[in-house]
Amino acid sequence: MEVGRLPISASQRGKLISAGYTTLASLSSLSSSDLARDLKIPESEAFEILKVASHDCRLDQPDKSNGIFTGAQTAWEMLHEEQLFPRITTSCADLDNILGGGINCKEVTEIGGVPGIGKTQLGIQLAVNVQIPVDFGGLGGKAVYIDTEGSFMVERALQIAEASVVDMSHYNELLWKELRTCQVEIQPTDILKNIFYFRICSYTEQIALINHLDKFILEHKDVKIVIIDSVTFHFRQDFEDLALRTRLLGGMALKLMNLANKYNLAVVIFNQVTTKHKEGSFQLSLALGDSWSHCCTNRVILYWNGDERNAHIDKSPSLKSASAPFSVTRKGIRNSASNHKRIKLM
Repeated sequence: MEVGRLPISASQRGKLISAGYTTLASLSSLSSSDLARDLKIPESEAFEILKVASHDCRLDQPDKSNGIFTGAQTAWEMLHEEQLFPRITTSCADLDNILGGGINCKEVTEIGGVPGIGKTQLGIQLAVNVQIPVDFGGLGGKAVYIDTEGSFMVERALQIAEASVVDMSHYNELLWKELRTCQVEIQPTDILKNIFYFRICSYTEQIALINHLDKFILEHKDVKIVIIDSVTFHFRQDFEDLALRTRLLGGMALKLMNLANKYNLAVVIFNQVTTKHKEGSFQLSLALGDSWSHCCTNRVILYWNGDERNAHIDKSPSLKSASAPFSVTRKGIRNSASNHKRIKLM
């Protein structure tokens, strides 16, 4: 259970979330003096909060008297399930290839790179592509787009949506050469209506929204992808307490992993880059530190190779380390114009 549902005042809930206490479990081992210090409130008020949290935690606990655990499955069943996972195409065949067919559902994929490399473009492309109908090999789902930097462009989303409809029409013509009556019913404006956009202006808003996503997705069961562009922005400013930042990010990552698994959807997190001193020189690495790198299932790094954009599988439990070129065109993400360059397996 989350602290957002506790029967306490809104200001108290806000203070708890700001201090990194987003679940009842995070409050279970606290003393009233520690909570009072972290929330900057009187100890008597902290005691009352912990009292309410303790009561609600007991109500939220399942009956343990039967001692039965459910949900076990064999490794064979897990393998079969993974092979059936739906994937969301990036519209770049080379990139899809190294991703095993596209962005996987039930997983959290982190994509990072320097400014201008195409992170937002890829995010918008995925928000459009998740809506490709099942008959055309898509998921027929909807997208949640969380924008922390103000980089989402609705005009660009419409442009990519228009190109997607054209691509589906061409595919339809090839598939149904003798049945011209079959038409593509989805329109670009329909695609825009199925992108739920949230503009986030602080890390507390970001955490509060992610805590609210469970309820939102229950109400919008067709959501098949959650995109955060970027997860980094509000956590790189005014954070002197690194322990607090680590706790907040860890709780947020756990929540996102649970959402992906519970609702069989894809979570795509975009990250910024920073410099890291290694072996006597400064190198580019993804932001938020080493502990954050373990919070995602897959990690993809976008980088420049001369004038060409490339994507590299940096970390994955199931994908080979590989690189592939891609382009950002008027239509969206596409194969690289340099067709002579092949995917490079590392």
